[in-house]
Amino acid sequence: MKAKVLLSLVLLCSAFAAPSARAEDNAAPQAPTGPAACEVPSYLLATESQLHKVADTIKDAKPLEILVIGSRSTTIPSSEDSSYPARLQAILKEKLPSEPVHVSVELQSKKTAEEAAAGFVKLMEAKRPTLVIWQTGTVDAIRSIDPDEFRGAVTDGVTALQNAGADVILMNLQYSPRTETMISVPPYLDNMRVVAQEHEIPLFDRFAIMRQWNDQGQFDLFNPSRGPELAKQVHDCLGRALAQFVVDAAHLGPAQQQN
Repeated sequence: MKAKVLLSLVLLCSAFAAPSARAEDNAAPQAPTGPAACEVPSYLLATESQLHKVADTIKDAKPLEILVIGSRSTTIPSSEDSSYPARLQAILKEKLPSEPVHVSVELQSKKTAEEAAAGFVKLMEAKRPTLVIWQTGTVDAIRSIDPDEFRGAVTDGVTALQNAGADVILMNLQYSPRTETMISVPPYLDNMRVVAQEHEIPLFDRFAIMRQWNDQGQFDLFNPSRGPELAKQVHDCLGRALAQFVVDAAHLGPAQQQN
């Protein structure tokens, strides 16, 4: 019962609940000029790890296939063009106008990292993406999965993705001021960072970015009354930050992107 209540609060806070979705290649919305609310301190987007396969794909002028593996917070009900995967696709298309970019979504709703990772081999055989963005940790935190077991599951999942030939970005939990006293998040954040360092892959710190936005007053994540409107704004900003994160981690120069 406790797990169900916590999960409901997390989803209510962010208004991120929806059925399985895919970012449409031809219907991605045009990205407007980045709003001030989307500002992220540079240190939160800094990474020493590189996306070598993404860089090679762009250099060889091949289609860039990105797969987002996530939970229900990956989507927005009845507004998938506004979800962060769709925004990521739209903004990368602007930054890389001469390269085909496609972002697809594979939902692993209510699955722990271990449960999701169990299907990665078959998933990678079917999708064959250049880059996988794996969003995980929320369900494990809600279920109070042993942090060491969580770390082992994330390690196994990353290994499977890399063995299949993909670059990998780990994305941690979303920040929710309404549930931070009810869920022990730090052990899962710390273990994801350790796995990222061990495998030399980028970690997109969604938790710290959203907490920064909330603490600085850019978004009021405590008040759920704005519902889908707030979700769209947060997703847009996450998509922008993630697109810049991908470009920077791939070390794409001015000749390869349009600013």
